[in-house]
Amino acid sequence: MKELKIRSLPFPLPLKMLIGPSFILLGMGLGSGELILWPYLSSKYGLGIIWGAVVGITFQFFINMEIERYALINGESIFVGFARKFKRVAPVWFILSTLIPWMWPGIIASSASLLAELLGISYGPIIPIILLILIGLILTLGPVIYKTLEKLQKALILIGVPFIFFLAFLLTKPSGWTALAAGLIGKGEGFWFLPAGISLATFLGAFAYAGAGGNLNLAQSFYIKEKGYGMGKYSGRITSILTGKKEKITLEGATFNPTVKNIKRFKLWWKRINIEHAVVFWLTGAITMSILSLLAYSTVYGQAVGATDISFVIKESQVITQRTSQFIGLLFLTATSVMLFSTQLSVFDATSRIMSENLIIFSPEKFKIEKLPLFYYFFLWIQILSGITIFALGFSQPLSLVVTGAVLNAFTMFIYSGLVLWLNKTALIKPLQPSLLRIFAVGGAFIFYGAFSLFTIIQNLPK
Repeated sequence: MKELKIRSLPFPLPLKMLIGPSFILLGMGLGSGELILWPYLSSKYGLGIIWGAVVGITFQFFINMEIERYALINGESIFVGFARKFKRVAPVWFILSTLIPWMWPGIIASSASLLAELLGISYGPIIPIILLILIGLILTLGPVIYKTLEKLQKALILIGVPFIFFLAFLLTKPSGWTALAAGLIGKGEGFWFLPAGISLATFLGAFAYAGAGGNLNLAQSFYIKEKGYGMGKYSGRITSILTGKKEKITLEGATFNPTVKNIKRFKLWWKRINIEHAVVFWLTGAITMSILSLLAYSTVYGQAVGATDISFVIKESQVITQRTSQFIGLLFLTATSVMLFSTQLSVFDATSRIMSENLIIFSPEKFKIEKLPLFYYFFLWIQILSGITIFALGFSQPLSLVVTGAVLNAFTMFIYSGLVLWLNKTALIKPLQPSLLRIFAVGGAFIFYGAFSLFTIIQNLPK
């Protein structure tokens, strides 16, 4: 790895110009924790478990900000920072720990299942396979990938989330709001924090997906670079190999001299990007998970729904239709299916970025940085073909696929939450290092993910 260059720290952009990267990260969470796992758990066990969603997304907020801290200061991805410490070990780990957990196409299977219900046709492997190919075409043909994602996620969140809020307020009785308030402090119906019989694997998966989840959080360092945060202004963007204008991309970043002026400028950057992430990712995400879970509780709690599929969402739409109109019920199915599709699209973008950059980091002499867009599309289509193969082999239950990926991703979060904190404490000068509060928060996440991963492994050992 080349040494960091010294360049001037750009003046902080206005807050309104910083909004964007958190929409992409939030959009990645919508199709896993927000729309599937937390509403599923709430429909089965009630709202006494919703505290886990708030704690989970709070942990992710602090982890994400430490990821942003490194990229803001050094103008390079967190993966380059890891490689500066661990050389070839880190890139191999991040390629494998991204490919294996995210190759299970549960999110697109969920979207396809709801789409089939919407169209009145039988769900089969051909539907998610068609959607996978469509995602590949969208990402391949978009001139600047980041702009394509930002526009798509902003539109879906600004339209879809208010619609879900409207339904929840329309259909929820006062007792539902009381149950939600109690659930935020861990009080359920006959239990505190965790109900008897709940699968630790499913809860751990939901906890990991309270936000983006897995290595996807690390991709935030790509998005803030391409948005032009801090020293990221000096790195290039990934453009389409077919329709985009080629930009110069650099692997190693540049940092700034820690003068009084620059430290003051950094603190202003830090304040503004914290506000952006807190409002768009943490607050919007926490409210969305709570409201979606409340909607599931208000419509299908106590009713017989499938334990291994997402029939609870279809049941929700049927209850919504009964209480409102067929149009509103179909609109709910449409919104959830499209949001899940968009999530899978964003996930493929993030994972392709992670694996392509780590391939270059592994051997920059063999895999040239100039070919980063080509490697990006190679990994994108590898994942799409893997998903097609999984469907062709008969793995089709959406929820079981989501839970499998989520548990694997929770373990990866245990590993990198500790690594991110350690990197920022050892690679950054003291005035730029995380505060005691942030050390405590990220350290807590490290312990929590590790303990739950261990319990889940023990619970699932052969008897």
